[in-house]
Amino acid sequence: MMIRKTITSLLLLAATVVSASVSQRTLHEGWRFRQGNSEIWHPAQVPGNTHLDLMRERIIEDPFYRLNERSVQWIDKEDWMYETHFQPTAEELAASHQTLVFKGLDTYADVYLNHQRILVADNMHREWRCNVEGILKEGDNLLEVFFKSPVKMNVPKFDALPYRHNTGPDHSQMGGLFDKTISPFARTAGFEYGWDWGPRLVTFGIWRPVLLETWSGTRIADVWYIQKDVTKARAQLRTIVEVEADSAQSATIAITADGKPATTKAVALKPGLNTITLDYTLKNPRLWWTNGLGEPYLTTMKLRLTRLTPDPSLSREGSGHSQSNNRDKKLSTPLSEQRGAGGESSTRLGIRSLRLHNDKDQYGHNLYFELNGEPLYAKGSNMVPNDNFLSRVNDSIYRQVVADAAAVNMNMIRVWGGGIYEDDAFYRYCDEMGILVWQDFMFACQTYEVDSAFLANIKEEAICNVRRLRNHACMAVYAGNNEEQDVWFGWGGKKRYFEELGQADRVWKMQHSIFYEVLPEVVRLYGGGIAYRPSSPWAFEDTPSDGINGDDHYWGVWHGGEPIEAYFDHHVRFQSEYGFQSFPEYESVLRYNPDPRDHDIYSEVMMAHQNAGTYANHRIEEYMGRDYRVPKDFKRFLYVGQVLQADAVKMGMEAFRRDRPFCMGGIVWQLNDCWPVASWSSRDYYGRWKALHYVTRKAYDDILVSPRIKSSSASGDVIATPTKQVAALPTEENAKAMQQQKLHLPSEGADGKLLELKLVNDRRTPATGNLKLQAMTIDGRIVFEQTQKVKLPKNDAIDVQTWRVKDLIGDEMAENVIFYITYETGSKTYYNIAYPVRQKDMHYRKPQLTTAVTPVADGYNVSVSTDIFARAVFLKTKGINDFFADNYFDLLPGQTRTIHVRTSKPRAQFLKELETTTLGDDYETNSIQ
Repeated sequence: MMIRKTITSLLLLAATVVSASVSQRTLHEGWRFRQGNSEIWHPAQVPGNTHLDLMRERIIEDPFYRLNERSVQWIDKEDWMYETHFQPTAEELAASHQTLVFKGLDTYADVYLNHQRILVADNMHREWRCNVEGILKEGDNLLEVFFKSPVKMNVPKFDALPYRHNTGPDHSQMGGLFDKTISPFARTAGFEYGWDWGPRLVTFGIWRPVLLETWSGTRIADVWYIQKDVTKARAQLRTIVEVEADSAQSATIAITADGKPATTKAVALKPGLNTITLDYTLKNPRLWWTNGLGEPYLTTMKLRLTRLTPDPSLSREGSGHSQSNNRDKKLSTPLSEQRGAGGESSTRLGIRSLRLHNDKDQYGHNLYFELNGEPLYAKGSNMVPNDNFLSRVNDSIYRQVVADAAAVNMNMIRVWGGGIYEDDAFYRYCDEMGILVWQDFMFACQTYEVDSAFLANIKEEAICNVRRLRNHACMAVYAGNNEEQDVWFGWGGKKRYFEELGQADRVWKMQHSIFYEVLPEVVRLYGGGIAYRPSSPWAFEDTPSDGINGDDHYWGVWHGGEPIEAYFDHHVRFQSEYGFQSFPEYESVLRYNPDPRDHDIYSEVMMAHQNAGTYANHRIEEYMGRDYRVPKDFKRFLYVGQVLQADAVKMGMEAFRRDRPFCMGGIVWQLNDCWPVASWSSRDYYGRWKALHYVTRKAYDDILVSPRIKSSSASGDVIATPTKQVAALPTEENAKAMQQQKLHLPSEGADGKLLELKLVNDRRTPATGNLKLQAMTIDGRIVFEQTQKVKLPKNDAIDVQTWRVKDLIGDEMAENVIFYITYETGSKTYYNIAYPVRQKDMHYRKPQLTTAVTPVADGYNVSVSTDIFARAVFLKTKGINDFFADNYFDLLPGQTRTIHVRTSKPRAQFLKELETTTLGDDYETNSIQ
């Protein structure tokens, strides 16, 4: 009797289960747009934006070309209407849940379905979900999106305040708004309003996908993998699953890791949202490592939700079949086998232990990442949005950006706070290629007017993005903003704008509510243990950054006008911004400035693509005049400017790496560009590698040979021995003094100069190798040579030896000698070159370069040889599509280097176009000043 009753109950339970039917489809077809006060419709592209639509219709010219940015400033003063028609399927109409999902609306938008308003959007950084049950209808459906002008929305807010907010480089003058900097009032990417590397192009549009999402029965809404404790022996994981169900039902959740069972749990689902927690342990997991430290292995985690259904044979009462062997047998029907895959989730999870240290020590407070128990030196760059027109940044662009970072030994990218929370593809490629992400929240260089509605909007923005990104192994830390703590406490913003008006306490309370209350709470609740810092740079809650308590943005070199050598004496715990500007290479410039009449860095066209103004051009000329011979020729000026940028930032990279473990990270400003421009980037807008990106590969290698030429007065004339010495680390007091002091260029000639050599090892294992120092003349004659065996501890930097330059070069002129240092360990040789005098004083001559071109599958191998030392050899062809695997390299006398070139050009054309340039080409001509 008991058996029969149980069977009947199971059958009744099975009868209440609604079959899952989950469907998503994009609504990207048939869109059209018009200006708000016009009746003329034009075809539109979704995802996209108004500027691109206007370009396709030839209503405006490309804003990236010549001076065209100026002529499109009217667009953000207008409203814009978008609409499309679509027909739901019978299945979509029958679904019990019907939702329109807008992944991104830029920015102020009213959305109507069949003339009913379903959404008022005011934040481009959020996803918007609209329940359209009862509004979606059979047959034709009209979807309308009405974008409102942010100028019309926010100028009244600016005018209403008795003070003005601190802003970043808001180009309000370019936008025709005079001094009305309205960017702080909109939850729009700050860079759209102009920056010192970007134009003012305030955009509109449906910039991310639009989806019609329908489902019935049961669906997995979210799966969150929390890594509670991970070692190489075991990984303790917690998985939190959100399941939405139409009705009560029994089910089982099963998780596998790389196809092997991990855990199973029986659950009773109630109608509505169900949150289920599963705790389990994986033994001997394959760990995820960053680029250079190991394999960024991703474990395939699959979660399957199945409903419980009785064996049909159990219902055959009186049939004469035996039931005793089947009474406990049940069939599991995977919900994923029903339409829409509503019951299965697959996640590629990088299993790792990642901790951010900010511990007090004898110098202040350190800042470093610990990955799988090993201290990690962060080597990376800051990323801005890859295009002002964000919908153009497709999967292949994201892949190339991350691949280019990995190719030059980066292990971290900082997503800067004036842009966007990037597309899922970016974080996926960072997972796959072992690149950690320092993620700013989208606030930069400004203060904000905060009320309860603004704060609630920010909270939803933060929840949306933290939930979206939390399963990515690459996620390393969230920072509340970029530089806003320093804007307030360190740059006079508090006094200049608010104290004099008696508004300082009130405005700081607004900022505090964002960065010390809402954002850290969201990260705590939804981030799964990812670290949070209120700002970058940041030391303490009520002070500006100081570099020795947390991270630092160092701009003494460049903005401060300090000599490039000042990098060596700037001692900080973590350098999250520093950099040096250059123009794009000549072939890139031709894309937006083809007329030779405009080939002057102060021409109208070049200045339109120098968003930092004449100040930045003067800086480049000033630094170039200090250390290099300044060409009069425009094309060659661009080349020397690239060498200058590369040499300057390389010096910074080496200086901060030499300081480990006191300093444990260097993040260069910047990786990329949003439009063709003179900037601090190592890759230009078109993806062309500048000299800086090429030299980064060696400067960020796992072992660094780092020589430094310095005056003996700076070192107290103490000569180090070849044994390991721990680098002298500054106290908190004298480190502050070092940051403030102005440093001077070393004297010319060899007298009083020292060659100091350090080795840095980022590996997880020690190294032993042969170190060789050679002093050689420009024509290749060896005047000094020394070889020694050096043991290099893991995760460390050591002093090797310091020599008097005069002892190394003897009677040779310093201007005629280079120092070539190699460290050979295993099958690899690391090298670097030091110069006893500044580049402009070196006795370079035009080398006789010979090239041999050999066809290969995807292009050519170009072998380059030289008779004398060739500094910064640059190979190029016409256009921007040929990629050289190495460039701007130094070539020793008699040495041959073979460079792979990826190109589709026929051999005859390639040979005709191939050009070589070196720094010494015009040292004996009149083309210098």
